[in-house]
Amino acid sequence: MPERSSGSQESFAAKLPLSRHQIDRDYLTREREGLFPELLANSATRVVPVWHGRALFAGSSSISLLSPDAIPTQSTLVYLGRSLDPDAPEPVGTPIVAAILDDDQAATLASEEEWGNLRMFATGLSDRDAGLATEAIAIANWHASHRFSPRTGRPLVPAKGGWVRIDPDDGHEIFPRTDPAIIVGVTDEDDRLLLGSNALWEKNRFSLLAGFVEPGESLEHAVQREIFEESGVRVVDPVYLGSQPWPFPASLMVGFRATVDPADPGTLEPDGAEIIDLRWFTRDELAGAGDSVILPGRSSIARAIIEDWFGAELDD
Repeated sequence: MPERSSGSQESFAAKLPLSRHQIDRDYLTREREGLFPELLANSATRVVPVWHGRALFAGSSSISLLSPDAIPTQSTLVYLGRSLDPDAPEPVGTPIVAAILDDDQAATLASEEEWGNLRMFATGLSDRDAGLATEAIAIANWHASHRFSPRTGRPLVPAKGGWVRIDPDDGHEIFPRTDPAIIVGVTDEDDRLLLGSNALWEKNRFSLLAGFVEPGESLEHAVQREIFEESGVRVVDPVYLGSQPWPFPASLMVGFRATVDPADPGTLEPDGAEIIDLRWFTRDELAGAGDSVILPGRSSIARAIIEDWFGAELDD
């Protein structure tokens, strides 16, 4: 069987489909007065339509980039930046805008089957399209969840290229937020990998343990706390691997490896609420599990961490 990989952070990051990008986010342009009338009047501008957390796909290997006149009026717009991909159909420097559509607008543009799930198609996209879709869906999800001021309850209006929402009465600005979550490849003294099954999944679906970082908590402490809470296992020496945005709806998955504390390993026991089953796997056991174990999809950082430990790609 393959030996555990000890590759660099750079090589690990290359395995994360949603961390890829070939976009200059061009943040200074967001401040420009009259930005969207200018962009929409430019025939070179391209628009990424987004609807309910899905992007419009052109087949399974690219997202649809439309001309400005193809987008329904009154869409919520976000300036995503400029293309950096020399191999894309659009020239380097092409300005790209996301259009966030409501149900009626989306229905006039395409059939429901043409709106793609990024989790399913991410691995087939180019670096630029993966980055564009991730950025567009993440910011669209933020707009959907921040329509009103948390201080006054008044409706907020988009500003600064769609990257801020403002209370029109007092000028208070609300900026996008991302929820950090840790996800951990836990190994024991025999280099076995710990996988758990969530209560909401099929009984044979297993993944790494993960959880959100709490206020006032470091990433490393979150690793130790979450693993103990969900499994009863105590870990030491969290080692950062890499991170990947996960816009479902607004997370940043921060990947670690950690080892069981030899001085105080704890007792392996699922929490019974979120995690209902836990198993240690050797490489031989995981490779030979077949259909009895369903692993995370290839768009996830969980799959990348598992395969980094395994030392090769695993069959689906």
